[in-house]
Amino acid sequence: MADFKRGIKAGLATAGIYLAISAILGVIYYIFASVPHFILGTGLSLFTWGVLMDPASVIFLLLQYAVRGIVFGAVFAALYSFLPGTRTIRSVVKGVVLAAFVWILSAVGLIYMTPGWPTDGSTFGTYCGGGMVDLSSIWPALAGIISALVFGALTGLLWGRFRGKELAEERKGRPVLLVSFILGGVIWAVLAVAFLMGVVIEGAPAIGAIGPEFWWTDLLFTSVVFLGLPGWVLTLVGWRKTKRGESGLKWGVAGGVLMALTGIMLLPGVLAIIGGVLSGRKPASESGTAEIEQ
Repeated sequence: MADFKRGIKAGLATAGIYLAISAILGVIYYIFASVPHFILGTGLSLFTWGVLMDPASVIFLLLQYAVRGIVFGAVFAALYSFLPGTRTIRSVVKGVVLAAFVWILSAVGLIYMTPGWPTDGSTFGTYCGGGMVDLSSIWPALAGIISALVFGALTGLLWGRFRGKELAEERKGRPVLLVSFILGGVIWAVLAVAFLMGVVIEGAPAIGAIGPEFWWTDLLFTSVVFLGLPGWVLTLVGWRKTKRGESGLKWGVAGGVLMALTGIMLLPGVLAIIGGVLSGRKPASESGTAEIEQ
């Protein structure tokens, strides 16, 4: 089984270090005006001077990145044995590979949720895996990629510093399906509550502003409630089958496709597909031990 405790500890520690570095870069940027904006202004530094002076904003960022650290660490632990990496600095390379994968996945999801991009001049972005995915220009995107890779490298480095535990052999893909099931359930629950609030308060199945320019986004939010739920259930069935030592290939892939189609549940959807495919392999006969090396 995956060493989730070790991964979550590494992810939380990474979030703390990353935020500390970001705060330092933010102070440097606002003290020295000569520092190029595209280097520190987007992605690499999350803090402005105003944020540093506002305790509520600081607390919000701490909570936000604590959640990101937990999610990234759990995914890292679930996929660790399947990620590529050199033998000498294995965990660091694996962290960088996973961070790049998550960033690319979030970029694909953002483009999928932005009809007309790049011709419509969209400038908004989103944070994922420690880095910002921004559609406005090359510089914010470059800064976001760098920060995401730093986040992944730190997680891999800290993973190597924490002691592993003895692991019992299990059906391959089961930890990945478990993470997908939990992450998908959290996303669905949050958006389902927002959907129900829209129905009760506004008397219409609306999430956010309604208008011609938001029809695609509203459709995707609504699809999470009605399309994401069966995908989540299928993923649960696939995970339960792997728990019994059976293959969850068909269930995991089917559930993953349904969740991925919503765009908003793209990450748990892709994880469900990966977990389903991996669960189709026969488990090894020997038990394993968590790797301690970097």
